[in-house]
This record gives sequence, structure tokens and C-alpha cells, in this order.
Amino acid sequence: MSSATGHFVAQRVTAIVLVLLGSWFAVSLNGLDSFEHAIVVAFIAEPLNGALLALMCASLAYHSHLGVQVVIDDYVHAAGLNKASLMFSRISHLVVVALSIYAVFEIGTSA
Repeated sequence: MSSATGHFVAQRVTAIVLVLLGSWFAVSLNGLDSFEHAIVVAFIAEPLNGALLALMCASLAYHSHLGVQVVIDDYVHAAGLNKASLMFSRISHLVVVALSIYAVFEIGTSA
């Protein structure tokens, strides 16, 4: 499988995963009695909910990274700037994943 094919497949797979996880998240939030802090923290503290939320954050960041990579490759033509932009995007998305998973973990263990 070529790199372009792998990129295409990864975008489609993460899109499907995000539809499923996004639907779960919307239905779950709709099922909460209210959005009071204690209720939302208790929701995130449940192990399955915390794991699915962390997976959704990671999938969302990876899907975003793939999309931003396409935009950079299509519109940034200077070789050095292209490479720097791709590196900045990768690092930024990794930081977002790390912080979001850390936040879910912290919220889940504080309940």
C-alpha cells in the first residue's frame, strides 16, 4: 500500500470512528440529568466513558492532523517551509492529544 493510499484509508477510518464515538458522546450527554460539574465529572470518572472519551480525543487529533497535512502539502510549496509546517503540525497535534488524555485522566481520578 502506498503512502497516499494509507493516508486516504486512515482519513476514512478515523472519520468512521469519529462518527461512532461522536454519536456515543452526543447520546450520552443527552442522557445526563444536567450539565452540573459533579454530574459531568462522575460521567467521565466511569472507566468506559473515560476510555471512550480519551479515544475520541486521540482519534479527533489524528484525523485533524491528517487533514492539516493535506492542506500543507497542497498549499505550502517551499520545501523548507513545508517540512517545518508539517513538523509543527505533528508536534502541535501530539501536544493536544497528550493534554486531552491527561485532562480526561485527571478528571476521572478526581471524582
